[in-house]
Amino acid sequence: MKVVLAYSGGLDTSAVLVYLKQKGFDVIAFCADIGQEEDFETVKKRALEFGASDVIVDDLREEFAKNYVFKMLKANAEYEGYLLGTSIARPVIAKRQVEIALKYKADAVAHGATGKGNDQIRFELAYMKLAPHLKILAPWREWEFRSRKDLVNYLKSNGFDISYEEKQYSVDENLMHTSFEGGIIEDIQKPYPTEIFKKVLPPEKANEKGEEVEIEFENGEPIAVNGEKLSPAKILSTLNQIGGRNGIGIRDIVETRANGVKSRGIYETPGFEIILFAKKNLESITVDGNVRKLMNVLSPIYSELVYKGLWFSDEREIMQTFFDKISEKISGKIKLFLYKGNIRILSRYSPYSLYRKDIVSFETGGDISSWAEGFIRTMGIRFLLRKD
Repeated sequence: MKVVLAYSGGLDTSAVLVYLKQKGFDVIAFCADIGQEEDFETVKKRALEFGASDVIVDDLREEFAKNYVFKMLKANAEYEGYLLGTSIARPVIAKRQVEIALKYKADAVAHGATGKGNDQIRFELAYMKLAPHLKILAPWREWEFRSRKDLVNYLKSNGFDISYEEKQYSVDENLMHTSFEGGIIEDIQKPYPTEIFKKVLPPEKANEKGEEVEIEFENGEPIAVNGEKLSPAKILSTLNQIGGRNGIGIRDIVETRANGVKSRGIYETPGFEIILFAKKNLESITVDGNVRKLMNVLSPIYSELVYKGLWFSDEREIMQTFFDKISEKISGKIKLFLYKGNIRILSRYSPYSLYRKDIVSFETGGDISSWAEGFIRTMGIRFLLRKD
C-alpha cells in the first residue's frame, strides 16, 4: 500500500516514516513550506535516509497567506485570545497532501500528530472532507511508544544514528506565527523565558524610538506596506520584521483544546497582530454598527470552527461568504505607531468612510439635533405606556 505522510523532518514524523515502512507501506514524504525556518534540502535528504520512496517539498507560502490567513482575517478570527496560527496552517497542508495522494494513486494519508492535541483533528477532518475514500493512519494512537525518548530509542534500535537533546518546550513555526508549548511552558505559575522568541524582541529590548508604519487595505485585505504593493506572503514577512523589532505580537494564553483540556501556549504573531489591529480600526469607520454586531456574533463561531479543524466545512464556507461581503468596503489606509509592544493609531482614511466630522461635531448644529427628541421618545415609548 502507498501512503503520503505529512513530514516535517522532526523526530516524530521521522519515527512515523520508519514505522510505516516496517508495516509494509510505500511512503511518500510531503513537506510543506509555509514559512518556517527550515533547510528543506536537509529535510529531503533525511526523509530518503529514513526510507521514503519519494520526497515532495512544495512552497505554499503565498497560498497560505492569501487563501487561508487573509480569508480568516476578514472574520477577525481569534479563539480565546489565540490568533490561530497553527490551526490555520493545517488545512493548507492537508489539502496539498490529499492532492498528492490522488495524483500518485495512494491508498492512505498519514500524520505525526499526537493523540492528546488538536492537530490530529484538524488533519483528519480535512482528509475526510476532501478524500473520504483514503485510509487515515495516525501512529501515535496505535504504537506502544509513549514519549519522544521512546522514539529516539526506536530509531537507534533500527540502525539510525540520531542525536537528540531533550527539549524544554516544543515549537511550531510558520509565516504567520511561532508557538511555544509543553515542557517548562506548562508551569503556569512561572513566567515564560524571554529568550524563546524567534520573531519578536521582548518589548523591553525593542526599538527605543518606535516606528511608524502605513498599511493599505483593499476589500479587507492588506495590499501595501509603507506605499509599496506586496504579495500576501511578503506583506506578512515584512510586517513580521517591523513588528518584531518593536516588540509587537507576544501573547501568553491558556486555551481550551478541542477535547476540553486546558493548555498554555506562548505565541508570537507580530505581522498578523499589526494587520488585525489595523483592519479592525479601518472597519470601525467603514462598516455599519448593526453589521458589526452581526460580525461580533459570528466571529467567535467562525474562530471555533477554524480551531477545531472545520475549515472545509459547509458552515465555515457559508460564513466566509458573509465576511467576504462585509469586507468589500474595508478599503483605505491606516498609519500606526509601534512602540515597545504597543500600537497607536496616527491616522485612518477610507473612500467608504461612514465617519462624518461635519455631522458628529459638537461645534455644528443642523437637523440632527432637532430630530433627537422624536428619536428618544420613540426609544422610550414602552416606559411611557407602563402603568406600574
